[in-house]
Amino acid sequence: MVAPEPPVRRVPLKRFAHLKRHLPVPLTVLVTTVLALTVGAPALAVPQGRLPKSFERRVGVWLTNSPSPLYYDATRIETAVAQLDAAGFNTLYPNVWSRGATFHRSRWAPLEPALARSNPGLDPICRFTKAAHRRGMQVIPWFEYGLMEPADAEVVERNPEWVLRRSDGSALYAMHGANLKTSPLRDLRVWLNPAHPGVRARFIGLIKEIVQRCSVDGIQLDDHFAWPVELGYDPYTRALYLADTGREPPTNFNDRYWMKWRRQQLTALLRELRATLQEVGGPRRTVISLSPGPFRFAYNHWLQDWELWALGELVDDLIVQNYAYSVKGFSRDLDQPALVKARRWGMPVEIGILSGFGGRTPDMATLEQKVRLSAARGHGVIFFYWEGLWGQHAGPEGAAFRQAAFRRLNREVFGGR
Repeated sequence: MVAPEPPVRRVPLKRFAHLKRHLPVPLTVLVTTVLALTVGAPALAVPQGRLPKSFERRVGVWLTNSPSPLYYDATRIETAVAQLDAAGFNTLYPNVWSRGATFHRSRWAPLEPALARSNPGLDPICRFTKAAHRRGMQVIPWFEYGLMEPADAEVVERNPEWVLRRSDGSALYAMHGANLKTSPLRDLRVWLNPAHPGVRARFIGLIKEIVQRCSVDGIQLDDHFAWPVELGYDPYTRALYLADTGREPPTNFNDRYWMKWRRQQLTALLRELRATLQEVGGPRRTVISLSPGPFRFAYNHWLQDWELWALGELVDDLIVQNYAYSVKGFSRDLDQPALVKARRWGMPVEIGILSGFGGRTPDMATLEQKVRLSAARGHGVIFFYWEGLWGQHAGPEGAAFRQAAFRRLNREVFGGR
């Protein structure tokens, strides 16, 4: 068992200069820039969206419509929230933005087709929120698709200039088992340009809309809030880069200055989102949660600089996905350098754990070891996903056994009811 680390207090940004000694050399330059920009800036609102004192670490679960019938029935939603509350969970992460659609009537995007057919007035995210708030739980909707869209989405057809492109002019991605040569267009993906004002207005509008409609406690972005490194050769980005630098974009998409410039565009969108949510929330700080991939991969492939985002208080909460199947591999990944540094900063960090999906459902003995290893390092835990806890992917142990086991485990480790 790993001994718990002592608690750390999160210090104001202007006092973060001493942390530069923990950063790689390229980041120290960036942090210096951030510190210079924030000197004399007004203090941020007190984050009243934080967890109540009765539970200081998040014990949460991602909820989604695929594959699950949960989103289409009001009774299922109420029952699920009641069961999660009884089992000691305190935070829900329902998917609100997926495959180019929302789960409510939106001015920015179409309603998810299955919900539109079955129960268009259900409004599952607001239902989750009301049911959770009655029980003292928090709700942080998950914007799964981020800046990614189905290639045949209406927004893509109407606004082709919003789409990021490779140097050869191509834009399509094959994700989640799709094939560029054989898959239909609806199963392929494109990425919208975070530097384009139309994309920025739509992205922030989608998030602001759900925050205001449902009074949620925060929002979550993941590794799809990104700028894939090989993209950026579309006419809009080329013109913007030329105007900013006086040069054409380098043909090498791994050119460090070119990468830095594009990362700055993504960071600027996150900064604009932070300011918008501060205006919407007033004195109540709306949490921005981020669930990225491992830092080096995220930094070099998706242009996500989440270390700097954490230092700059652009995100309030990190969920680092650790889906290693073996306990040994899981334990090793808990000590990756970026996680160790995040603990030093005092940034709340949760570990994403696979509870069950498809043919992969760890037994409760394995899940218990992973939870205890995470908690011993001061982390909360978030499970992927709802149906893997005690639902249709509960495995041979069955729903009743796993539900009781989670209730006992959360009570022992995190002090839940």
